[in-house]
Amino acid sequence: MSESPVSVEVDGQILIVTLDRPKANAVDAPTSRALYDAFVQLRDDPNLRVGIITGGGEKFFCAGWDLKAATEGESAGADWGGGGFAGITEFWDLGKPVIAAVNGYAYGGGFELALAADLIVAAEHAVFALTEARLGLAADAGGLFRVPARLPRAIAFELLATGRRMSAQEAHNWGLVNRVVPQSELMAEAKDLALSLIESAPISVAAILEVMDATYGMNPQDGFARIRAGLPHYSKVYASEDAQEGPRAFVEGRPPVWQGR
Repeated sequence: MSESPVSVEVDGQILIVTLDRPKANAVDAPTSRALYDAFVQLRDDPNLRVGIITGGGEKFFCAGWDLKAATEGESAGADWGGGGFAGITEFWDLGKPVIAAVNGYAYGGGFELALAADLIVAAEHAVFALTEARLGLAADAGGLFRVPARLPRAIAFELLATGRRMSAQEAHNWGLVNRVVPQSELMAEAKDLALSLIESAPISVAAILEVMDATYGMNPQDGFARIRAGLPHYSKVYASEDAQEGPRAFVEGRPPVWQGR
């Protein structure tokens, strides 16, 4: 095992975060804080545009909360860091997109970690499950909210209350996963998706994330009222240099050069 359970790699404007805690990439409190530090790096570095979170190996993306640590006294109220469990499930001001490259089992908090990302690319053999109820727990690192918001109530309740496994293909069919690819193509596909995001203006992407989060579950009328009341990123879009650069580049037939302002 590496010295740190979390490693980061900068690939151009992409930050690749790898959770590597054999055997199951389970998360204890120190690991959660290390993940948070990695996502803070993504947020704070202006040269970084997109994050990719994946697991070490090919069997586990993340098995969720480290139950060995739990039996040794770590409580659900432990200090997970500023982003909540796994560093991102409650990271509200990240402002940049994250792609989960799910390379294997995503169980319990591991599924919740993937759900906290904005996009999911899964290997064909990946499996998703919310196992908490089988352990006398509850999926309170986001699963209780994010799954019912994205799936029909009956399917969401089944996943939450029975812990049944969902294949990558089924998750794709329900719209939880963006792309399903062979394991050998997983990271290339995640990077390709990241590059497609980088082609868009960073201020636009930040505004889209902000508006989607701020208007989650609202009807259109309330959504319009919310954005007109003022949102930091959205309010800057149309007065930005990038808003001038985009149309200019289109007319001139060249790729835009984004400034992020």
